[in-house]
Formats: sequence, structure tokens, C-alpha cells
Amino acid sequence: MFYRPEDGHGLPHNPFNAIVTPRPIGWISTRGTDGQDNLAPYSFFNAVAYVPPQVMFASTSAKNDRGDTKDSVAQIRETGVFCVNVVEYEARDAMNVTSGGWDREVDEFAKAEITKAECSVINAPRVANAPASLECKLSQIVKLEGETNFLVLGEVVGVHMRDDCIEDGKFDVTRFNPLSRLGYRDYATVRELFSLNRPGE
Repeated sequence: MFYRPEDGHGLPHNPFNAIVTPRPIGWISTRGTDGQDNLAPYSFFNAVAYVPPQVMFASTSAKNDRGDTKDSVAQIRETGVFCVNVVEYEARDAMNVTSGGWDREVDEFAKAEITKAECSVINAPRVANAPASLECKLSQIVKLEGETNFLVLGEVVGVHMRDDCIEDGKFDVTRFNPLSRLGYRDYATVRELFSLNRPGE
């Protein structure tokens, strides 16, 4: 099968995000200038550089009460900071609650009964029991093709790691089963690891 996206695929569901998988989930926490906290998952997310450490996420839809975007991007525009929380399998249901298109006045931490903690470097909340949280300063917001598509890039200025996720001096993903996004309504966890040496190592 071949299709041009501009012509449509003819399938019952869009295959694009099922093709680009698995994708890590950036659970983005922000605080607006009015003090309102927000928490939402984004599966168009990844780390993009080591030095300085940098991450990105993309927001691809909008809410009526936020104009051309959603709460996360709107608040990052206001404050210039955000936090990325790692999602573990045990938090899957709470993460799913925070994916709802709630009104801007809704605090998703409270809605999903998630314990909140303050960030150390930036003025934003974080998921208290997340395996790891990355405090970020906004580098830039890039307007992508499409009416509501925005790419957010940030520099990591603070890193929280849960103590039980550190083993033999390494951040060990087998200690908490990271959750990843597949296509449609499907998710997966990382449960099996193997190692490969690069050529010349």
C-alpha cells in the first residue's frame, strides 16, 4: 500500500502515528502566570542534545479556551519554563486522566489524584513520585506547518531521579517499566533490555 497524506489513506484510522513507534511520553507540567498548574502527556517527545542537555515536545491540537494551542504551550509562552516527567507503567491510568481536554481552570494533578512537588530551579510543579523529572527553560517555540502545530524546545536545567531507579551508578529503566506510546489507543512498556557495542568499541 502507498498513499499520499494530502490524498488520504482510505483506512478506518490514521496509520501515521502507529508507524512511528514506540515513542516516549513527555508528561509536561507547567504553571501559568496566574498560578494555575497544568499536567498533560505528549507522545511527540524526545531528548535532542547532550551538551547542554535539551528536549523537545510537539503540541498538535488546540482548545477553545486557549486559541491556537493547548494549556501547556500557552503557559510556557507566559513563563518560559516547563518540566518533563517520565511516565512509568504504574502511572498509566493517572496519565490517561491528564490527557483529557479539561478547562484551563482544572488542575490535572488534583483531577488525577497525583501528588505534586515543587521544582528546584524553575517555578513549576512536577510529579512527586515520577522516576525522573527534567526541569527546563524554554529555548524556542517553532510554529510548524498546520494550524495548531507547535514544536517546543527546552534546555534541561535541573534533573530529579527517584532513588530506587539508580542501580550500580546508572539510571536503570528496568526498575520502573517506562511507558511508551504506540498507535491508536495502544501503549507498551520496556521490560527486556539487551546491549550492543558500536563498531570500534
